[in-house]
Amino acid sequence: MAQTAQAVPENAASNGAAEPEMISGGHLVAKALKAEGVDVIFTLCGGHIIDIYDGCVDEGIEVVDVRHEQVAAHAADGYARITGKPGCAVVTAGPGTTDAVTGVANALRAESPMLLIGGQGALSQHKMGSLQDLPHVDMMAPITKFAAGVPHTERIADLVSMAFRESLAGAPGPSFLEIPRDILDAKVPLAKARIPEAGRYRASTKSVGDPADIERLADLIVHSEKPCVLLGSQVWTTRGSDDAIEFVRTLNIPAFMNGSGRGTLPPGDPHHLQLARRYAFQNSDLIIIVGTPFDFRMGYGKRLSPSATVVQIDLDYRTVGKNRDIDLGIVGDAGAVLAAVTQAASGRTSTGAANRKSWLEELRGVEDAAFQKRLPRQLSDASPIDPYRLVHEINEFLTEDSIYIGDGGDIVTFSGQVVQPKAPGHWMDPGPLGTLGVGVPFVLAAKYARPDKEVVALFGDGAFSLTGWDFETLVRYNLPFVGIVGNNSSMNQIRYGQIAKYGEDRGRVGNTLGDVHYDQFAKMLGGYGEEVRDPKDIGPALRRARESGLPSLINVWVDPDVYAPGTMNQTMYK
Repeated sequence: MAQTAQAVPENAASNGAAEPEMISGGHLVAKALKAEGVDVIFTLCGGHIIDIYDGCVDEGIEVVDVRHEQVAAHAADGYARITGKPGCAVVTAGPGTTDAVTGVANALRAESPMLLIGGQGALSQHKMGSLQDLPHVDMMAPITKFAAGVPHTERIADLVSMAFRESLAGAPGPSFLEIPRDILDAKVPLAKARIPEAGRYRASTKSVGDPADIERLADLIVHSEKPCVLLGSQVWTTRGSDDAIEFVRTLNIPAFMNGSGRGTLPPGDPHHLQLARRYAFQNSDLIIIVGTPFDFRMGYGKRLSPSATVVQIDLDYRTVGKNRDIDLGIVGDAGAVLAAVTQAASGRTSTGAANRKSWLEELRGVEDAAFQKRLPRQLSDASPIDPYRLVHEINEFLTEDSIYIGDGGDIVTFSGQVVQPKAPGHWMDPGPLGTLGVGVPFVLAAKYARPDKEVVALFGDGAFSLTGWDFETLVRYNLPFVGIVGNNSSMNQIRYGQIAKYGEDRGRVGNTLGDVHYDQFAKMLGGYGEEVRDPKDIGPALRRARESGLPSLINVWVDPDVYAPGTMNQTMYK
């Protein structure tokens, strides 16, 4: 009689010993991402990286595919800004990685934590001229906080966690990992792979700096009659908005906001000021700069009164005192430092808050006068449409739940003067690198991460053209938003500079675009589109876009011969 063969389990060796559980490199990447709390990767597919996709499917990480790697990198940056968690983009080798360079560089200057993972040819083909082989790590090193190649499959998760540690330490920023194809595809025993446990491979970053300096700043505030504070991007990066609000209100200090710090105080708050900043910087006796470098946006520190006491609070010691001498520098978490100072000052006999009433009234007078001077432009019925009217209508359109995104040159400079987000974390712009093309990927990230929020984006026509094809990605993923193109058929910020330097007859060299009907472009891709030429039609068009429930573009034709004051004041055009 024949014997029935016994089934042998897949994980059992012929000698009866259990075979080790094996895991591939791509699955190790996914496990490491999951440990960090990453729930989505932004990507454009390539043969070098598909095992990461396979791992992400098993780990429940969504794979969002875009049409250009720059979009993937910008979306990872945007995702980090919205969620407070690091974003992740995955791109293939060679041109896939080089296409993502701009997004990584933008994240560096904006201090946005993200990880870019790039493919690479197999190590077994090193220096042989494999497909899409480039020295990615060497290229990425100058624009990241950490850049490395993975030498062995067992080290993949370990190096992913290392990249995140570096990305989130101090002032955050991007990291880059290159993983060769054979390293990624290989399988190793799971027991041999180091997979750091979630929450146990990074230190707390909520530093309050030197306690003696906290006391010193509290003392400066108590004795100051005309203080002011600039709340910069790090207030939002550190999720210190509540601490900043308490600091300002408890100590009665007028506040200005820039970058991602916009929205810390809501419009109408008695301490919220915007248009009186130059006056305040020239007349304050104490100026506190929080989470903002003395870069071009601050006139490299020269716009501050030379007689004022200047205090700088920043996550990065390299930023403190750079380009301008200061009286006190504190390296630490913006929210934690401000909370500590509030507590220290509140413990004094008097905080000096009552003495600052007249200073706040003085600044409010300057603010109101500047607003009234500009108001006729904001209400202008002129045709072509005054850009001030467009951004005024957008500001009126925003709700408490609207995340505003600005992507452009001159038109977004207008919006910076008028548009006021209603809550913290509701303002997004490129940051100090000034990168055009962030708009569509930021919309993708914001709407994916916060589907409960309305997203409103203003594009220059030149800026939208750079990454606009990923409007189709928004349609494909059913991510509705209200988009507005301020269309003057020009790269108008540059056009102004050329006219200023070389005269009207050379004002149209290399900066003139076609009269593109972006509303028709939106319709072609399955979205909602409308054209506006009369200013009274802007508001109704925006409301119809909101009601459409689709990705939308309202194409607003604005006056090409009107320039923002910020454009005209740029020193590069002098």
